[in-house]
Amino acid sequence: MRDIVEELEERRRIARLGGGEKRIEAQHGRGKLTARERLDLLLDPDSFEEIDMFVEHDCQEFGMQDNKVPGDGVVTGWGTVNGRPIYVFAKDFTVFGGSLSRAHSKKINKVQDMALRNGVPIIGILDAGGARIQEGVDALGGYAEVFQRNTLASGVIPQITMIMGPCAGGDVYSPALTDFIFMVRNTSYMFVTGPDVVKTVTNEEVTAEELGGAKVHTSKSSVADGAYDNDVEALTELRRLIDFLPLSNRTGVPERPTFDVRDRVEHSLDTLIPDNPNMPYDMMELVEKVVDEGDFFEIQKDFAKNVITGFGRVEGKTVGFVANQPMTLAGVLDSDASRKAARFVRFCDCFDVPIVTFVDVPGFLPGTAQEYGGLIKHGAKLLFAYAEATVPKVTIITRKAYGGAYDVMASKHLRGDFNYAWPTAEIAVMGAKGAVEIIFRNSTEEEIAAQTAQYEERFLNPFVAAERGYIDEVIQPHNTRRRVARALALLSSKKLDNPWKKHDNIPL
Repeated sequence: MRDIVEELEERRRIARLGGGEKRIEAQHGRGKLTARERLDLLLDPDSFEEIDMFVEHDCQEFGMQDNKVPGDGVVTGWGTVNGRPIYVFAKDFTVFGGSLSRAHSKKINKVQDMALRNGVPIIGILDAGGARIQEGVDALGGYAEVFQRNTLASGVIPQITMIMGPCAGGDVYSPALTDFIFMVRNTSYMFVTGPDVVKTVTNEEVTAEELGGAKVHTSKSSVADGAYDNDVEALTELRRLIDFLPLSNRTGVPERPTFDVRDRVEHSLDTLIPDNPNMPYDMMELVEKVVDEGDFFEIQKDFAKNVITGFGRVEGKTVGFVANQPMTLAGVLDSDASRKAARFVRFCDCFDVPIVTFVDVPGFLPGTAQEYGGLIKHGAKLLFAYAEATVPKVTIITRKAYGGAYDVMASKHLRGDFNYAWPTAEIAVMGAKGAVEIIFRNSTEEEIAAQTAQYEERFLNPFVAAERGYIDEVIQPHNTRRRVARALALLSSKKLDNPWKKHDNIPL
C-alpha cells in the first residue's frame, strides 16, 4: 500500500510541475503566473478539487507519441469563491504552449457539462498558442465541442473568461461566447490572425499589442469588458465580480450582509444637477451614492463612456445599473453605447438581476458616421433589450429625456415598473429652441424667443409626463436611494412572462 501511495504522490508532483521548472521560470520571467498559481489566487484556500490531472493526449503524429505530459496543458476542476462554488479551467502555457488537443478539449468539456448540469458558474483562464497543429482536425473538432457547450450554457449559468496571455485563432471564439471577458495589460492579447499573417495578407505591419492588446479590446473593439495591470489584480477583481453574480438562472441574486441603511439621505444629490442645462455632471456620483457602501463594479468602463453599466447592491442584493453619463458626449446614445447597454441589460434579464436606470439623455447622436454605421439597428438593440426584459425595472430621470431616447431608456411604455423623475427632469421631443424653430420656422427672433420661453415652461419639466401617468412620482433627489430600495423590495416577487417563442430575433 505504501508503494502505491508513494507512486500516487510522485505522479501528482510531476503533473503539478507542468512543463517543468525551466518553463515555469520562463513564465515568471514574462511577468505571468502559472495556471496553478492563478487558481490558487482565484479560489478560496484549499478549496480546489482537480479533475483529470493525469489525462494525456493520444496523438501519434510528428513524434508526439514520445512527448506526453500529465494534464495535457490545461488544469480543470472546481472550488469556491467566498464559499460559493464555481467550475474552472486554466490553460497551462508551460505545457505545449497551452495548445488545444482532443484530450485537452475533452477535459474542458467535462467541467463545462458538470457546471451546466449542476447550475454553477464556470471560469476559463486562457494563456495559450491556439490549436495543436500536430492533431489537425481533431483539434478543430475540439474547439467546436467547447463552442457548442458555451452556446448551450449561455443564459443558464454565468460564463467568464480571463485572458492572461496569448489567445489566437480558434481560442478567441470561446471567450466571445461567454458573458464577460477580462484581460491583463501588456501580457495578454486576442486576435483571429497574428501580426505575421496580417503582414502577409494585407501588408500591414502591426505589433501583437496594437493588433489585439488590452487597450484595443477594452476601448475600441469592445471585445473585452475590463483590463488590469497584472495577474494578481485581475484575479482579485474577478473574485469581486463573482460575488455579484447568481450561480445560475434559477437561483436568484446573491445576498450579503450590509451596514448601509435603506433610508440613507444624500442631500448632496439636491445640487448635483447644474443650473445651466448644458453643463455636465458626473452621473457616477449618483450611482455610487445609491448603491450599498459605494461598492460598484463597472463593466466596460473604457468603452462608450457616454453610458455607465455595472453591478451594485441595494439592501445587500445585486442590482444592475445603466446610466447615461453627461460627462461624455453629453450622455447621448450612439451605436457603441447602445450595444454596450443592450448586452448588459440582456445579461441582467437572463439571470433575474433587477435593473435600475438613471436617465439624462439628449437623444441619439446625429451624423452620417452614425447612420452609415447602423445606428438605427444598434439603437434598436437597446430598445429590444429593455422591452423584452421581465425583471424588475426602476427608472429615474434626472434631467434630459428627449425624443426616441426617452422611450428607449426603460420608459414606462416599455413595461417600466417604477418610473420616477427629479424636479429637474425635462421630458420632451427635443430641446426648446430646436422645437420652436421647427414649429414657428417663419417667425422673427423675438417671437421665437418668446415661444421658446413658453415651450420651456410648458414641456421642460416632469409634470406633463406625470399628469399622463408616464412618471409615477416626482421625487426629491436626496431620497433616491430610499425610493429605489423600496421599489426593488416591493418588486422582489414580480412575475411577468413574455409570449412563448423558440427564441427571439433581436436586431443583431
